[in-house]
Amino acid sequence: MVQTEERDDPPGGGAVQMRGTNQSGMRAYNEKLVLTLIRRSGPLAKSDLTRLTGLSAQTISVIMRRLEADGLVIRGEPQRGRIGQPSVPLSLNPEGAYSLGLKIGRRSMELVLMNFLGEVIRRFARTHRYPRPDEAIRFTHEAIGELVGGLDAEKRSRIAGLGIAMPFYLWNWTRALGVPDEAMAGWRDVDIRSEIASAYDFPVYLENDASSACAAEVAFGGADAPDDYLYFYVAYFIGGGVVLNRALYTGPGGNSGALGPMPMVGRGGKVCQLIEAASLSELEKQLAEHGLETASIWEGTDNWPVDAGILDDWIATAAAGLAYATASACSVIDFSAIVVDGWLPVDIRRRLVDAIRDELDKLNMTGLEKPEIRSGTVGADARALGAASLPLFARFLLNQKLTSREAA
Repeated sequence: MVQTEERDDPPGGGAVQMRGTNQSGMRAYNEKLVLTLIRRSGPLAKSDLTRLTGLSAQTISVIMRRLEADGLVIRGEPQRGRIGQPSVPLSLNPEGAYSLGLKIGRRSMELVLMNFLGEVIRRFARTHRYPRPDEAIRFTHEAIGELVGGLDAEKRSRIAGLGIAMPFYLWNWTRALGVPDEAMAGWRDVDIRSEIASAYDFPVYLENDASSACAAEVAFGGADAPDDYLYFYVAYFIGGGVVLNRALYTGPGGNSGALGPMPMVGRGGKVCQLIEAASLSELEKQLAEHGLETASIWEGTDNWPVDAGILDDWIATAAAGLAYATASACSVIDFSAIVVDGWLPVDIRRRLVDAIRDELDKLNMTGLEKPEIRSGTVGADARALGAASLPLFARFLLNQKLTSREAA
């Protein structure tokens, strides 16, 4: 068990005494395997787990008892009607573990508290003109105090950690954000993960924001997800991720799938970058040029009171760019699917996906396998949920195709 250590109040927030989960560190591989199978497939009985893992019934029994004793799984009602003993399905215990996910975006910050099933329990959000490291740190302490302060001691003890999802190299985006270089200079020198981690006893993880969104799709996207796909996340700037063999591939620098700089042919045959065509910053820019308000775009995705003509134009341009990017990517890896998600209302995302299919049909795909174009399943919360999934994967789950290792 991780020992609790008294700390001074975090700057900018109330006193929140924290410790790691009361599970003994990282789970053994086969325990992670069982937890991951239950998470992907839903409740499973011992016979199901024996068949899926290739482990012996005795080994599965030991694992099940251990996970149940640690409060990570719960027994369901016995399933009768078969020959022999009734089967008892095991499910993940929603209260078995909790995690925190922080999204630092170019227009907003959000921190969520998530349970073991990937459900958001509470959230805390704020919009801004542009992100600054000191404000992000203060926001994090305030949000953690707000979200965790209402938990009892047992639930606090089950917080697996905090994940942070943010764009890398933020100081390079001043021109695109329309702010002076000095406004974002502080990001060059700050170690945001270490700054935040110093105030708490649980581990803190850091990942690129678009990769985190893709991680959420991998974690919570369902059992029918393809093994390999390219993932686009449409936000202030478009980004993405690469999924190979059902695992997020981030590359040696952690920036694989940074699809924004991908070249494409824009209007009038001009070569530009995907970021100039398929980002919400372009929609905001067009709205502002017509004297229309833009704040509602960043406050939520339930309903956007956006001019229909401007929206139609943006969808058409974004879809053309994403179709080009799809064709280019599929010439390198034959992705079976393209998954499109983002900070978008559901109906706008659906229209964008349909428009990408139409645009892809216009391109010459000779020599390439045309991928399925499908909507993401997580939605606007993907970056924050992806961040919150980082501690859960580190401690309890597998981020790879599942294979078993029989205990010696």
